[in-house]
Amino acid sequence: MLATLAAEVPSDPGWAYEMKWDGVRALTLVHEGAVRITSRAGRDVTAGYPELHDLADGLGDASVLLDGEIVALNEGGRPDFQLLQRRMHVRDAAALRGLRREVPIVLMIFDLLWFDGRQITDLPYTERRRVLEVLGPSGARWQTPPASTEDGEAALATSLELGLEGIVAKRLDSVYEPGRRSSAWRKVKHDLRQEFVVAGWTPGKGRREGGVGALLLGYHDRDGALQYAGKVGTGFTEAELDRLDALLGPISQEVTPFSGTGVPRDAHFVVPRYVAEVRFAEWTEAGRIRQPAYLGLRGDKRAKDVVREV
Repeated sequence: MLATLAAEVPSDPGWAYEMKWDGVRALTLVHEGAVRITSRAGRDVTAGYPELHDLADGLGDASVLLDGEIVALNEGGRPDFQLLQRRMHVRDAAALRGLRREVPIVLMIFDLLWFDGRQITDLPYTERRRVLEVLGPSGARWQTPPASTEDGEAALATSLELGLEGIVAKRLDSVYEPGRRSSAWRKVKHDLRQEFVVAGWTPGKGRREGGVGALLLGYHDRDGALQYAGKVGTGFTEAELDRLDALLGPISQEVTPFSGTGVPRDAHFVVPRYVAEVRFAEWTEAGRIRQPAYLGLRGDKRAKDVVREV
């Protein structure tokens, strides 16, 4: 279930407020002593997060399907999406041994979809949350953050103080709707950011001449056509630019994947396979993003699902 972007915190009663965690969405199945972690895109990512394999021991004999967000914590103990990039695509056990110390992760659990043989997505949020809190999954690498039903504006202010992305407001009577972006869940952010399809690039200058200098971004409209949203040329490290060169080179294509005009003349096009997270100031009247900054690639999201959120 996905949240709808909202400009303001709901003013009417009947909502719970949770912190919005800056990480990757994950469904975690714990059954018969085994743990299986699946990304939002449906990929099995269990091998990438070995520190979560002990979750089965923490839950005893319970069999559950948990919804949550995997976050990486920086030195200040705050979620850092760019730091998480170092973990998202690594599956090699030897490489992960060092990364587990350098980039510690935590699973923030916020929903319970299946419990001891019964699917409970048809129960209202309050009931699912009650069962989750009784279950009480808590450990060094997983926790159930609190939810508040008191004051949404106060929750939003708290998220700003904590350096978080914003909050998610959830209707107390809402059922869990798998695969649907619902107005019963509303995310309120401190700044604009969303995922975009990477559909090409423009060359850099100087040392980057001939390589990726900026990424061409797009989103799908209601008819499924890919619309050009602008380009992002800041927020990259040299290592990330080298990685993008390696990823985009093999999927180059001559024909533009965009529908419409406005694409730079020096554009190099690619198969629209990858998804990037981008922070930006605002949308222009022409449908372009202003002052964008690249945050990283999202392996947990499918390009075909990317739409404009506002």
